[in-house]
Amino acid sequence: MQKKVMINAYTKLNLGDDLFIKILCERYPQTRFYLYAPKEYKRLFKKVRNLTIFPNNIFIVRAINYLLRTLKINDMFFRSFLGDKCDAAVYIGGSLFMQNKNWKSQVRNLKQIKLKRKPFYLLGANFGPYTDDEFYEIHNNIFREYTDICFRDSYSYKLFQKLPNVRMADDIIFQLNYKIPRRDAKIKRIAISVIKPSLRPHLSQLDNIYYEKLKDIIIYFCEKGYHIDLMSFCEGEGDGQAIAEIKKILPEKYLNMVRDHYYKYNIEESINTIANSDFVIATRFHSMVLGWLFNKPVFPIVYSKKMTNVMNDVGFKGSYTELNSFEHVKAEEIYNSIETNIIDVSKQVENSVNHFKELDKLLLDK
Repeated sequence: MQKKVMINAYTKLNLGDDLFIKILCERYPQTRFYLYAPKEYKRLFKKVRNLTIFPNNIFIVRAINYLLRTLKINDMFFRSFLGDKCDAAVYIGGSLFMQNKNWKSQVRNLKQIKLKRKPFYLLGANFGPYTDDEFYEIHNNIFREYTDICFRDSYSYKLFQKLPNVRMADDIIFQLNYKIPRRDAKIKRIAISVIKPSLRPHLSQLDNIYYEKLKDIIIYFCEKGYHIDLMSFCEGEGDGQAIAEIKKILPEKYLNMVRDHYYKYNIEESINTIANSDFVIATRFHSMVLGWLFNKPVFPIVYSKKMTNVMNDVGFKGSYTELNSFEHVKAEEIYNSIETNIIDVSKQVENSVNHFKELDKLLLDK
C-alpha cells in the first residue's frame, strides 16, 4: 500500500527551501506527499507527480481560517485534516528555529503540526540564534516527542545531543543530483546572491553600505571582463528590492554586463545560473552550498552564524567576510579568492544522505 506523508516546510518561494521539498519527493517516488501551501506551489511543482498541493491562500480557505480565528478555534483545521490521512509527517527546512519577538506563537504552531500517534521527522534544520534559556528548554521538551531529528550542523547537534533521537548530517542540498548543462566558456560569469539586510534586525542599518560595496565589486569584476548574474533567491524576503537598489547606483556603462535573475518558479534555471558561473559571491546560505557542490570558488558574505557554523563543519579555509565588516573588504581580495576558495565537498555529498536514514526505514522498508 502506498505510504502518505505530510510535508511541513517554509513555503514562501525561497529557492533553498523549495529544493528541500524537491529532493524529498524525488527520493521517494512511490510515496504520496501532501503539502499545505500557497497555490503558487501547484505551478512550481507541477512536474512532481507524487506531490499534492492543498492551497492555503484561496478565498474559501482564507475565509474559513479567518472565521476559526475569530471564534478562537484552532485555525490549522485544513492542515490537520490532511495530516489525519497520512502515515507520517516530515518537517523539512533550514533556519526553522530562530528566536524572535513572535517565537511563542511559533511554538504553538510547532506543537500543532505534529500528528498524533504518528511518526514525525525533523530534517535539515539548524537551531538558533536564540538568547533565552526558556526558548531552548521549550524546544528541548518538544523535540523529545519526535521520531527522528537530523540537524545540518554540529553546533545545533551538540545543543541536543543528549536526546536519543537526535543526529547530524551535512546539508540536504548536497544530495542534489543535477547534470550541469554546457555553457559558453568564452564568457566569464559571476553569480552574486543578494539579500536585503534591513529585514533582519541585527543588520537594520546596513542596506546602503552593502549595496555600495557590491556596486564597487561589480565594477571591479566588469573591468576584469566578467559578466554578472545578480540573484534573488526569495522575492518575499526583499532580494529583488536589493537588486533594484544596486542597479540604481551602478554606472550605466556597466549595466549591459549585468543580468538579473529572480527565482520564483524556475528551479532549474536558478541552479543553472550557479552551475554555469566561474565564481560565486554568496550572501544566501544555499548559494554557498550550491557553489561548493558544483566545485566553484565561493566567497561567502556571512550574515548569520548558520553560515560560519557550516563553513567550520566542512573545513572551509578560504577568505570570507562578515556582512557587518563588508565595507572594509577590498574588491581585489575577493578577486584573488578565485584561486584559493575551492573546497572538495565529496565527503559532505556522501554524508548528506544520512538525513534520510530513519525515514528510509519507513518509506523504503529498509
